[in-house]
Amino acid sequence: MSTTNAEPDAGQQQPARIELNPSLRDNVRLLGDLLGQTIKQHLGDDFFNTIEAIRQAAKTDRKVGSDELKGVLAKLSDDELVPVTRAFNQFLNLANIAEQYHFVRRKAPADELVANRLDTVETALDRLLKNGQDPAGILAALQDMHIDFVLTAHPTEITRRTLIQKYDAITETLKALDRDDLLKSESEGLRQILERLIAEVWHTDEIRQTRPTAVDEAKWGFSVIEYSLWEAVPGFYRQLDAVLTERIGEGLPPSVSPLRFTSWMGGDRDGNPNVTHAVSQEVLSLSRWMAADLFLRDIELLRAQLSMSTATEALRERVPGSNEPYRAMLTNLRVRLEATRSWARQVSTMDLPTYLREMKQLLSQDSTSRDVLLYDEELLEPLRLCYDSLTACGQSVIAKGPLLSTIYRVRTFGLSLVRLDIRQDSSRHREALREICNELGYGDYTSWSEAERQQFLVRELDSRRPLLPFDWQASEQVNEVLNTCRVIAAQPEGSIACYVISMASQPSDVLAVILLLRACGVTRNIPIVPLFETLADLEGAAESIDRLLNTEWYRSYTSGYQQVMIGYSDSAKDGGQMAAAWAQYQTQEALVATAERHKVRLTLFHGRGGTVGRGGGPANRAILSQPPGSVAGRLRITEQGEMIRFKFGQPAVAVQSFNLYVGAVLEATLAPPPDPEPEWRDTMTAMAKSVTTSYRALVKGNEDFVAYFRAATPEQELGKLALGSRPARRQIPPGETGGGVETLRAIPWIFAWTQMRLMLPAWLGSDIALQEAFSGGKRPVLEDMLDRWPFFQTHIDMLEMVLAKVDINIAASYEARLVEPHLHDIGQQLRERVMKLVVLVRELKNQDGLLADNPVFRLSLKVRDPYTDPLHYLQIELLARDRRQSADKRSTETVEKALKVSMAGVAAGMRNTG
Repeated sequence: MSTTNAEPDAGQQQPARIELNPSLRDNVRLLGDLLGQTIKQHLGDDFFNTIEAIRQAAKTDRKVGSDELKGVLAKLSDDELVPVTRAFNQFLNLANIAEQYHFVRRKAPADELVANRLDTVETALDRLLKNGQDPAGILAALQDMHIDFVLTAHPTEITRRTLIQKYDAITETLKALDRDDLLKSESEGLRQILERLIAEVWHTDEIRQTRPTAVDEAKWGFSVIEYSLWEAVPGFYRQLDAVLTERIGEGLPPSVSPLRFTSWMGGDRDGNPNVTHAVSQEVLSLSRWMAADLFLRDIELLRAQLSMSTATEALRERVPGSNEPYRAMLTNLRVRLEATRSWARQVSTMDLPTYLREMKQLLSQDSTSRDVLLYDEELLEPLRLCYDSLTACGQSVIAKGPLLSTIYRVRTFGLSLVRLDIRQDSSRHREALREICNELGYGDYTSWSEAERQQFLVRELDSRRPLLPFDWQASEQVNEVLNTCRVIAAQPEGSIACYVISMASQPSDVLAVILLLRACGVTRNIPIVPLFETLADLEGAAESIDRLLNTEWYRSYTSGYQQVMIGYSDSAKDGGQMAAAWAQYQTQEALVATAERHKVRLTLFHGRGGTVGRGGGPANRAILSQPPGSVAGRLRITEQGEMIRFKFGQPAVAVQSFNLYVGAVLEATLAPPPDPEPEWRDTMTAMAKSVTTSYRALVKGNEDFVAYFRAATPEQELGKLALGSRPARRQIPPGETGGGVETLRAIPWIFAWTQMRLMLPAWLGSDIALQEAFSGGKRPVLEDMLDRWPFFQTHIDMLEMVLAKVDINIAASYEARLVEPHLHDIGQQLRERVMKLVVLVRELKNQDGLLADNPVFRLSLKVRDPYTDPLHYLQIELLARDRRQSADKRSTETVEKALKVSMAGVAAGMRNTG
């Protein structure tokens, strides 16, 4: 059984052979052996031998093209389904742990890091300096840099939190073993710890039994900060300081902190009825509770350390008569943090009227008349005073210890720990204004022209008269919108990052939000961020922002800063990945030009996902391929679902991720890529048009496509996985029929195709576009684009990575077992198209096989094959049984559980879900 037609044809030169690094191989083997021992102890030798027979059959099938694996799997009893599926799922999770640790270990080979696209700030600095960049300019760019990671709770994190904690402990144990000076007893003790942890993993249910609530999701985000980012952020800044000192002779000033963290968990109500004003209130309060608790731990440590008596007069004036002024200052801070923690817990579940009264009273007091800390400066100022005093008194070595780490944390996380974005659909705001205008006798707001809406909104924004009628009773939906605005109004400055509007295409969509916020008591100018998602939205984005900035009232509101969010998921689902990528590129160019024309500073907010079909891929390459001027030191980007764990779940991994982002933003700012040549633009435009036409012809134009999709993939069964608080499907508007792919969110759309290894959303249409370009004599142009244009290089490389995950034989097996024969033509056509695309990409890159220039990734996939293959074939059988038993209304508990585990296992093997 061959893998895909991604492999070279017979007679062609094979790609250079690459072996696993010995250390990585040893760790994979160690974890696998310990898992095998655990399974043997639990289920006996016979069952363990069954697992080994399945694994060997999978390897044989890959090597000689046999069907031995299907025969072995066919002999499994019902009782063996779940444990067999669990065994292969857990091996893949352990292999992922070993691989992730390998690339952050102290002794990781530099050439492997380069091969795996893992740049550092150090390598970025070296390139900039080599190309003549002024050191002062580099430091100024870092001081101006602002990178905001927006953590989102999209339902792609399939692994339970309790297992994530055990996996992290396994990583820490591998780290402890990674020393040459361990005594034999120490080494044996660590192996025993690994054995225990793997046994704990094996005896823990992989699958959540209940869906997490929106508050649960937020708490999961807090835990990533507590267990990883809290350590990683100061660690990265210290590393950056050392690199700057070595390379340009000047370190990182304590006042510089380019990293920020925001969250959509508890704030993203677009399409999620489970996120309410009460949820946002609770999440905002718990976030402050968590921040106070974490800073209290820091302060206790500092009180133990800062026992010095020598201090500046400025510090002594704040704690008169104290022989240990630093401890006295920190004791005062401890009292206030304890009060803050107690208060935050108390207000988290108050009813709204009580909460609003409590917050109003608190916000009206100045800092000296309350114990509760509300603003970051109230926490930062005494710490900075201690730092300055120690430095002035010749004790800078002490000042730059844990005290500086706490200062870094305050600047990065602050008293809100993680700021909250609020996201809502524009239609909800229009409905609110429709009800308000009807109540005031103004008529139907939704029937007005855009000019009439803008005129009304600006007039009301300038008015000193309250907008909301006294004692007016709004509908439940509108009242929820207004209550959300009231919760926002009650927050201290810095708690809310921005308000994102989905489906915002007109200036009135933005002005409407500002008016509703003002009507509910918001007095500060919160950034309002329109989100452009579909291809049509992207095409009209620059014009929409131009009209918005032409509104004098709004231009004054912005104070010279404008943020725009670009959606990646829905645009790709709308018209194909290549067309979406080109539309996003052109939109960014047009937005940069618009911002320059209006003399405002633009921040682009990239709504990327983890997979290529949702804008994912290596972050540094994506940043370096953006249009010139579109980064300019400022970047906001979503980190979604399982990618939060992969990028930030462990301190060393998070530091590596920070290196990638900061280095790439620095280079994109100081040495942006060139503008594309006119011929490149024409070629991309023609290909994008071809992609959209071809993509839509099948996905939206073939009446049998949805039936094929539902039958061939586990799309219908995804709802059985308790992945997140948000529904998998969008709500269908009244009067409309639903059920097509347009009602499906981008995440399950991609998840489903990934599970059966066709990866359709990331490549469909690109095959036709590249073939037409080749046939039209554009191959030399494409090769020039590939050689000199980072945008096109990155896109083709991401496409190649997707194609390497495609397996046409596995996809055909899903079809043969699960799809009605009259629909098989669709699958046959798709498999033929993807095989032709593999050939086109190989020809374009002049390679004999896929991933010839990325052997580390190629080997990573190959190592997983003997473990993912059984999961795929088990899943096929489980899907057939589950559907048959559901149709017969018989119990499917055992089959259902095994099916869920198979989905988790395939996701682990592919290293992503949606």
